[in-house]
Amino acid sequence: MPVFAANLSMLFTEVDFPERFRLAAEAGFKGVEYLFPYSWSPHELKQGLDENGLSQVLFNLPPGNWDAGERGIACLPERREEFRAGVDQAIRYAKALDCRQLNCLAGLRPPELDESEAWKTLVSNVAYAAEKLSAEGITLCLEAINSRVDMPRFFLDTSSRVMQVIEEVDADNVKLQYDIYHMQIMEGDLIRTLECLLPWIGHIQFADNPGRHEPGTGEIHFPRVFEALDRIGYKGWVGAEYRPSGTTADSLGWFRAGV
Repeated sequence: MPVFAANLSMLFTEVDFPERFRLAAEAGFKGVEYLFPYSWSPHELKQGLDENGLSQVLFNLPPGNWDAGERGIACLPERREEFRAGVDQAIRYAKALDCRQLNCLAGLRPPELDESEAWKTLVSNVAYAAEKLSAEGITLCLEAINSRVDMPRFFLDTSSRVMQVIEEVDADNVKLQYDIYHMQIMEGDLIRTLECLLPWIGHIQFADNPGRHEPGTGEIHFPRVFEALDRIGYKGWVGAEYRPSGTTADSLGWFRAGV
């Protein structure tokens, strides 16, 4: 059975963020992830982990101005120095939280930015981050996010585009973050794709489609997908990154059933 982590940016939002660690542990999760840690001190977050026996599985590099609609800055040439400062900030948090994987959001390509220039910038930034993280024993993940529904103009919107970056950077600690929800929208053929890409996958996340809710609310047959992860030998964490259709507690039937 896969080992599941609760995404605290989306689950247990019925309570304030610091309380979500306790609810995740009480529900039976052993690991947590969330979008960003930077609004809290490393000490506060570490306390939430330690008091509840949880592992910090993953979080993202700083994304720019998220509230203003930015979704990463790694492909933006004029933000190179900000990106590098964000790598340093993320490393400080990762070391304090004993987190061994960070995710890099490529960002939205502005219409006026030439694609080749955005690509060159992204590859350069990923190579820089990979080298810095490698020195700390940390893996850098790259996530493909669908550009059809959730993030139009997101620069890396298919697993094949992420794999192109991984091949160009050619660093042992750069991996694919495979999000089942996003890739169902962009590619489908989930189980075959997961099996083919397994050697490069560092982390998996999921939600059902359409709606981005819990398993059983959409078209994806999650029992078969989770069984396939066991069959192909995936040993990493699987992050529950969905928006509950009701309360979080009511959405966890898939987890309680040991799917």
